[in-house]
Amino acid sequence: MNWQLIPQFSVTGLLAGGPLALTALGLVLIFKSTYIFNFAQGQLLLMGALLTWWLAVDIGIPLWLAIILAVFMSALIGFLIERLALRPMTGQPLLSIVLMTLGLSQVLQGLALLFFGGVQRNFPQIFSTANPYKITTPLYYNGNPIVLILKQNLVWSFVIAIVCVLLISAFFRFTNAGLAMRGASEDHELAQSLGLKIHRIFGLSWALAGVVASIGGVLLATSSGLDLSLSIVVLAAFPVVLLGGLESIPGTIVGGLLIGLSQGLVAASKVPMVRNMAEIMPYIVLLIVLIIRPEGLFGQKRIERV
Repeated sequence: MNWQLIPQFSVTGLLAGGPLALTALGLVLIFKSTYIFNFAQGQLLLMGALLTWWLAVDIGIPLWLAIILAVFMSALIGFLIERLALRPMTGQPLLSIVLMTLGLSQVLQGLALLFFGGVQRNFPQIFSTANPYKITTPLYYNGNPIVLILKQNLVWSFVIAIVCVLLISAFFRFTNAGLAMRGASEDHELAQSLGLKIHRIFGLSWALAGVVASIGGVLLATSSGLDLSLSIVVLAAFPVVLLGGLESIPGTIVGGLLIGLSQGLVAASKVPMVRNMAEIMPYIVLLIVLIIRPEGLFGQKRIERV
């Protein structure tokens, strides 16, 4: 282990966990209200980033306005997915609906390739890359203090992602629409018998998932660039969701931070083979946690009486 690099890689990994938590939040939003695991979330994330790039670069409108418009367009895409693709499947087996989301992911990926092409794009810079933050730690190595160098885009992406997760959590806890979504997630038939508009709640859930995906896509594109492979980042969000708990919004924060930290620590190793395990580290952590606690760190234990 390269002990000098551990603080740097640990903090960098934690910061990278923020956008991961936001990406995982979109999966939790859908699951909490519909009990569907959405395999199209990565493509929603990709579409949000591509729409922002198209509006800002091709159309030429200011970046801040492009982000706002792309968020609204992503919300509309999510709403239309629920209305046109998933609502007709009401009452069908759960597996069929999950396979529908898998098919939607391929359709959205194909549309992205058709309209935007598969070339690598430089995403417009939101944060300065010239002046990283430097923090002197109380730790010493060979008599010298260890200084952390943090890129502005990593720091501010983390802050924005965590703020978004906290706002969504407050929405579920303190608003009537959020409480209705929580009630619908417990029992759809019971919620409908109490007067809740189930399909309206489902549409709102998918619209929110589109908003979250769009913001997450923009934050990730500022760090890694923009191409069709951006949608693959959702594969790292799956362990975050299962680690934190499928229905837990705070669990996405903890899961994202743990996954990011584990990747950072592995990347600090001197052994090349261990460093190369950074990509699969989320799944190793996931297996360990699920063996100990199958419902995830903050998941609910459900007991069914027969």
